[in-house]
Amino acid sequence: MLAEFGYLSLLLATLLSLMQGLLPWLGLRLASPPLLDCARPLALLNAALLGASLVLLGICFAQNDFTLTYVAQHANSALPLGYKIAAVWGGHEGSMLFFVFALALWGALVALYSRRIDPLILVRVLAIIGLIVGGFALYTLVFSSPFDRIFPGPQEGRDLNPMLQDIGLILHPPLLYLGYVGFAVNFAFAMAALHSGRLDGAVAHWSRPWALGSWVFLTAGIVLGSWWAYYELGWGGWWFWDPVENASLLPWLLGTALLHALVVCEKRGAYGHAVLLLSIFTFSLSLLGTFVVRSGVLTSVHAFAVDPDRGLTLLLLLGLLLTTALTLFALRADTRAPYARFGFWSKEGLLGAAILLLCVACASVLLGTFYPMVFKSLHLGSLSVGAPYFNTIFVPLALLLMALMTQLPRLRWQGLSTDSRLTRWLPPLFGLLGGGLLTLAYREFGPLCWMGLVANVLSLWLVASLLMNFSFRQGNGRASRLGSLLAHLGVAVCALGIAQVSHYSQEGGTVLEAGKPYRLGAYEFRYEGSEPLLGPNYTAERITLSVHRGGQEVARLMPERRHYSVRTMNMNEPGIAWGLFGDLYVVLGEKMGPHAYAMRLHYKPLVRWIWLGGMLMMAGGALRLLARRPLLASRPAAATSPRPRLEQESL
Repeated sequence: MLAEFGYLSLLLATLLSLMQGLLPWLGLRLASPPLLDCARPLALLNAALLGASLVLLGICFAQNDFTLTYVAQHANSALPLGYKIAAVWGGHEGSMLFFVFALALWGALVALYSRRIDPLILVRVLAIIGLIVGGFALYTLVFSSPFDRIFPGPQEGRDLNPMLQDIGLILHPPLLYLGYVGFAVNFAFAMAALHSGRLDGAVAHWSRPWALGSWVFLTAGIVLGSWWAYYELGWGGWWFWDPVENASLLPWLLGTALLHALVVCEKRGAYGHAVLLLSIFTFSLSLLGTFVVRSGVLTSVHAFAVDPDRGLTLLLLLGLLLTTALTLFALRADTRAPYARFGFWSKEGLLGAAILLLCVACASVLLGTFYPMVFKSLHLGSLSVGAPYFNTIFVPLALLLMALMTQLPRLRWQGLSTDSRLTRWLPPLFGLLGGGLLTLAYREFGPLCWMGLVANVLSLWLVASLLMNFSFRQGNGRASRLGSLLAHLGVAVCALGIAQVSHYSQEGGTVLEAGKPYRLGAYEFRYEGSEPLLGPNYTAERITLSVHRGGQEVARLMPERRHYSVRTMNMNEPGIAWGLFGDLYVVLGEKMGPHAYAMRLHYKPLVRWIWLGGMLMMAGGALRLLARRPLLASRPAAATSPRPRLEQESL
């Protein structure tokens, strides 16, 4: 009966979401307060019903209810309980249910924490979110219900894909989905602003915290996914330019651009059209990622293997939403020029250039990801676009963006600058010296790479510029300034890690056996022995290696080769020695003799700095969000005055 109650909750939520999306518009037309007031309680009720449906599905997994087709396909009685719960979103149907729940959850948060914004704007926002939730809930109900039963049910389930049996599955998809669908709030604010004919500093002020919250969740999901791929897939990489990876990067790039456009719109009343278009396209790209994962049109190790017809339905939903939004923009966008005037060499001007670069970078990734699909659909043959294309196009754009970032900390609004000769010349000098020394330090791992040198110089220049221009003065904006500092420092730290691991990694392959050590750079790997292991739902063979440098043992690595009997799949678990300045990474291959194994060995310099930088970005975004939390329910000065505020708040 639990599954039936879950289905009933989903059905009720679908009906109430459509009511939430339709009744407020009727209330606006009839000027009926009861119809207008129903949006908030309906948003809360929808989130509760969809949450109950998700919990009931999780209980069915925990109880091994294999009469549910979805449970039988993604669970097994021997599967650990934590993975059973995570399997709720480990397949197409359950992940769609979580996707719809996340949409409703953001709508409920808007209803709870936006009580003092313009009521007519809020009603429109909640109504638009209701329509989006209703549309995707209806899709889940009709095409992708996880509550379909089979009688009689199998005695055992097929088990969860071994690649997904990891803590990453518990955390990565929820964070990613919360980031994806959170931009629905900004989309709703943009549509509400267009429908009401109002986009000013106040609307940007109300919309900005929701963009920041979504960006933090999306950053967390991408960082965790990169770390998961690094230690689970056994290829030693952190980014593969895979279509599904790119699908998460696209809304992140536009979401970052949206955040900075909202800053300028709130402070200076400019870039209003950019805010509207970025809100539309950021959420559209989030939905495009949902389509990519589930349609089967692009090959990816991360994609769900599902019927392309269901993916086509998702594409039709995306097309309907995007067409409606762009039509409303064309009909209602204010074409008058903004009153703010500024030159290129000002905070507003450089932010505009940075926003443009982010959009170009997003377009280049979008083109490289989907061009092969379009090429094939036109019957022009098969075409593969890989890492060389993305690195050639994306990396120079990223370096140019970092060059702009080095200049922004010393600029203020309206072109004002408070820098001195020291703050003007010391950061680039520090970048040149520090970047050169860092590059020389890694010369033993490979030849000089000019692209890596430029990345090192710009990263350290950015660090020095941020620290020297940071104000420690007391004030209400101190936490916000600190959050901005951490987020932008995270970009520099992440870039340093990417530069070193991309250009100075070392890799070797060998058959390692007792008495025959293998040397990789300054490290010597020695085979110490093997042992069998029995896991909860797998058997494994673990190899122990000792790593020596300068005659001293510095690490022990224990890679494994696992066999999952239910799925009849073999998985390699790499052995990793984590280090602040570099990782030792070993992947076990085939057994070549009684005590001999084929292995791939890696040294990855500064690879952890990639995720350290990501964590700094997340922490900075979260700190800025917490600093703005008391303002979520307040109305800024721009709402009552004809011109927006000018604050000396850093980005």
